[in-house]
Amino acid sequence: MLLEGKSVVIMGAGSGVGRAASLIFARNGAKLICADLVAERNEETVGLIREEGFTDAQAITCNVVKEADVQAAIDAAVSAYGRLDVIFNNVGIASPVRNNALVRFDEITDEDFDQLNDVNFRGVGNGCRLAIRQFLKQGDHNGVIVNTASVAGMVGWGGVLYGATKGAVIQLTRGLAIENAKNGIRVNAVCPAGMITNFGAGSAPRVVTPELESMYGKQHPLGMPISPEDCANAALFLASDMARNITGVALPVDGGYVAA
Repeated sequence: MLLEGKSVVIMGAGSGVGRAASLIFARNGAKLICADLVAERNEETVGLIREEGFTDAQAITCNVVKEADVQAAIDAAVSAYGRLDVIFNNVGIASPVRNNALVRFDEITDEDFDQLNDVNFRGVGNGCRLAIRQFLKQGDHNGVIVNTASVAGMVGWGGVLYGATKGAVIQLTRGLAIENAKNGIRVNAVCPAGMITNFGAGSAPRVVTPELESMYGKQHPLGMPISPEDCANAALFLASDMARNITGVALPVDGGYVAA
């Protein structure tokens, strides 16, 4: 029960890491606002939480690019649970792919640039700044932010523009951690490597096969693909009081990839 009684907003709760975190956080006592752009998948996540007997979970449709949507998610937490304790800015879209290949940086369009920057960086930034405003308003020297970055923001890996946006998330995390340390607000990031989720795969559920698991596992020294639960458990630790003296950290969840 690492988050017992904590009021938590989880972005991207409709699938992947966001869904895994929603379930794991609920099992650890969190009171949840599950936010996602895709309302149907988000409602499914809340349904799964309630099937396990946890009733403190609500779904809200949210486009993280829109400040008003993010504010509405935070307001929903305050309205339902009296305050905001944690926000998990699990935000991101994949690198553009055309003709079954990652688009080279010199072939990136203005639309590609704007879309990745808006979602991957502005979306996380919206969650951070609005959460900080709420934490300061509460005035009790408390509050936790966990952001989803990527190992692609730490090393040259994958799409260049995607990696640049995730690198920006890591620097945002570090800067905010120092700026807000005096206010007791902790800011950290999880940095997953290759995960088998629907990330970048469209709306149809991705079928996990032994071949796919082997392909992803070969990317990491430990030989296993990164699961959404691996990343969600790392976020749980950073969100909990077990990490009370940890801030400004970009935590790789990568099977040893960055260390190799």
